[in-house]
Amino acid sequence: MSGVSPISLQANDFELFDLPARFELDSLELAKRWKALQALTHPDKFVSSTGADQRMAMQRSVRVNEAYQRLRTPTLRAGYLCELRGVSIDAERNTAMPHAFLVQQMQLREDLDDALGNPTALQQLADVALTAKKEWLNKVATALDIDNDAAAAASGVRALMFIERVTKDINQQLDDAA
Repeated sequence: MSGVSPISLQANDFELFDLPARFELDSLELAKRWKALQALTHPDKFVSSTGADQRMAMQRSVRVNEAYQRLRTPTLRAGYLCELRGVSIDAERNTAMPHAFLVQQMQLREDLDDALGNPTALQQLADVALTAKKEWLNKVATALDIDNDAAAAASGVRALMFIERVTKDINQQLDDAA
């Protein structure tokens, strides 16, 4: 019998953390469960074990950490839930978005170009992007947890990915302006 903890590498992330498969999660509970799983799987616990047990411990520890990162990041968690429900995000090939959203994104990009070197304007733009992100997170939460509409949630995840890219660019300009 192996000395490595009995954590299933095949369990989905929610099963692994013994949490309901839903978008809204208690982040403190998630962190608590991650620490408990790390205590069971951390490779340092198995330094005197066999090579096979050490490799298995490493695999389980990596699996726990990957699942934790996915569950703690709202956009990744939403995308993962969509995939679990049979709807692929497919962001590389499916870039179709509502016209109004695309116009808004183009305007954000133009505003970013206009705001370069102006920390006040960049911060205002960052606030606009944060508001948009919160709105889309709420739409995704509703689609997943209330409406059980993974297709709508997947569209929302793709929108969030757009918003996160422009937010990253805004933050980079804020850092450069500082």
